[in-house]
Amino acid sequence: MSYLDRIRACTSHDLAGFLPFMADGARIGWVKPETASHLRRMDGAFEVTDRSVALSGRLTGFEERSAAMAEAAVSLAEAGIVRHLRGEDYSARRRWGEPPLFRVERGATTVFGLLSFGIHLNGFVRTNDGLEMWVGRRAKDRLIAPGKLDNLVGGGQPHGLTLTENVVKECAEEAGLPQEMALQAKPVGAITYALEKPNGLKRDVLFLYDLELSEDFRPVNMDGEVSEFNRWPVAKAAETVRDTDEFKFNCAPVVIDFLIRHGILTPDDPDYLEILTELRS
Repeated sequence: MSYLDRIRACTSHDLAGFLPFMADGARIGWVKPETASHLRRMDGAFEVTDRSVALSGRLTGFEERSAAMAEAAVSLAEAGIVRHLRGEDYSARRRWGEPPLFRVERGATTVFGLLSFGIHLNGFVRTNDGLEMWVGRRAKDRLIAPGKLDNLVGGGQPHGLTLTENVVKECAEEAGLPQEMALQAKPVGAITYALEKPNGLKRDVLFLYDLELSEDFRPVNMDGEVSEFNRWPVAKAAETVRDTDEFKFNCAPVVIDFLIRHGILTPDDPDYLEILTELRS
């Protein structure tokens, strides 16, 4: 195993098996043919051909589109194509910084191949022996990656929140961090990936944050997502990411990015340039 293997675990896909999903005449996502077949049977909200799927041109406003997408999410869930309805909406955008075209149920974003956004935060401590990193272990009842290792804080970007508001919310829920501490987190970049799943294409942008913590800080999970936290020497985190698949698939690249930025993963690694490129593929 290698760092590059961990990154490529997030980036395996073949667009030949997808149809473009269009809105306002531009591609906004990707859908599998079985999803297209289901949408063809819906009440005129989608225009489906052998080459593409598009939101109907008669749906011109944000609320109209959002209502159609909400109905589609429920219908696709009833058909077993959407695995789980999460009860949380994401903003659907062509790219970050543009106004959202519509709201969409979080559980349906992969089925439509929509670009999703999230925040992940590395909590670390400077000790006399070097950097140490807080690592969480996900609870066994999680829908995604139960029991896997996780970053200190991570979560999707809900519709209607700014990134900073989401950092504060997730820090409180996942690690018991008060607002004044969460606001000290420093934005340090982003990673991107596209991963083919059985029911669609998971396309994510993760905005990354570093938060330096004192040696006496102890995180406390408040929302039941994490079963335990441990503070590891950064060398142990690096070795675990490189040599195992113990970290949740999209948390490993977050750690790898941290290792690069802090000079721990260096150009001496023969895959260094490929790692840099594929973290933002």
